[in-house]
Amino acid sequence: MPIASINPATGRTLATFPPLSSQELEQKLSLAHTAFQAHRKTSFAHRAERLARAAKILEDECEHFGAMMTAEMGKTFLSAVAEARKCALACRYYAEHGADQLADEAIATTAAHSFVRYQPLGAVLAVMPWNFPFWQVFRFAAPALMAGNVGLLKHASNVPQCALAIEDILSRAGFAPGTFQTLLIEADQVGALLDDPRIAAATLTGSEPAGQAVAARAGRQIKKTVLELGGSDPFIVLPSTDLHSTVAAAVGARTINNGQSCIAAKRFIIMDSIYESFQADFVKRMAALVIGDPMLPDTQIGPLATAAIRSGLHDQVVRAQLDGAKLLTGGACLSGPGNYYQPTVLSEVPPSSSTFYEEFFGPVAMLFRAKDAAEALAIANDSPFGLGSSVWTNDPDEMEFFASGIEAGSVFINSPVASDPRLPFGGIKRSGYGRELSTVGIREFVNIKTVWCK
Repeated sequence: MPIASINPATGRTLATFPPLSSQELEQKLSLAHTAFQAHRKTSFAHRAERLARAAKILEDECEHFGAMMTAEMGKTFLSAVAEARKCALACRYYAEHGADQLADEAIATTAAHSFVRYQPLGAVLAVMPWNFPFWQVFRFAAPALMAGNVGLLKHASNVPQCALAIEDILSRAGFAPGTFQTLLIEADQVGALLDDPRIAAATLTGSEPAGQAVAARAGRQIKKTVLELGGSDPFIVLPSTDLHSTVAAAVGARTINNGQSCIAAKRFIIMDSIYESFQADFVKRMAALVIGDPMLPDTQIGPLATAAIRSGLHDQVVRAQLDGAKLLTGGACLSGPGNYYQPTVLSEVPPSSSTFYEEFFGPVAMLFRAKDAAEALAIANDSPFGLGSSVWTNDPDEMEFFASGIEAGSVFINSPVASDPRLPFGGIKRSGYGRELSTVGIREFVNIKTVWCK
């Protein structure tokens, strides 16, 4: 079956691509293996220069790449352009800091000289999602290539043009053939790749079932994996915050990327004393969001990436209501072409409902009341996920209470959750393991080698 690029705003097929044949896939694996032997011997300065070139390409052509992202998966054009520019930041960050992050680290012992050396592993398979089709890839590729690894990308099947464009960017930047390759293959071909001894490790950003499958298959081969899976991030609002600006931030945090982000705020936990005011303003703002053509500058909510995603999201909203939740606004698919869904707010979702513990991957928010900080923390941690979290308070004691108490890979205070090349990114519980970005991220796919000299 061909791999198709379909515009989610119109339903029109933009392009189709045949999956790689077994022979073509073997050629790419062989090329990656050969390329690694050369790339691992290049200097940090050589790799940094090429990452800097990639950054310039991303910046110079950000509108072209932004339009491509919008056409393939429906994010607003303005946010897609910003995504391309953010990828440039990641490339520059590792070009400037990667050498220091991977320099030999001397450690005093009884040896005459002892140190830690960081060396690349080989070909790393990246199984990436469609929701941030450039950023998710570059936050893997920039540190991996800087470390001396080579990359093989199995991107989501609905963004093949983005996948091919990323390979082209890195090729134009001067990375040798085979250093980074896109594999246009079906999901059922990933298992055999993980079994191949030429694949040294794997990273996946995606759904929990996909993460389970990759981790299990790689585990049988004793191969390193990093997983960034789903999230149902809490957004906790306490009385000391400025409510007006916090509600505005809450709407933005829920609807980033048309609501299709693992780190989007999804569960809004509000103190009793300010709940009614928060709910009224939040519902009003959600209902007023401009839905439409994602290429237009005034559009705030574009289509969901696929018809199946929209159908699944609507099913969750219906099930939540059947279980006792109240619908405060939205809750319906828009008629006409495109995978559009109304911004939706639910309240009083009972813990007995399966939807209480599910991730809503679209513009659907759940509101919860808490009588105090302790109850808010309990609600926040009552989740199988632990990716990000956001707390809004001007009380230093509350800041420390939630920073220490929330079970998540990150806690953002008075700011929506975001990924930053300078900080480690990842989750706990069923949100995955391992970290991307920062010094921690570049050291995930290296051999941390102890050297001891008498």
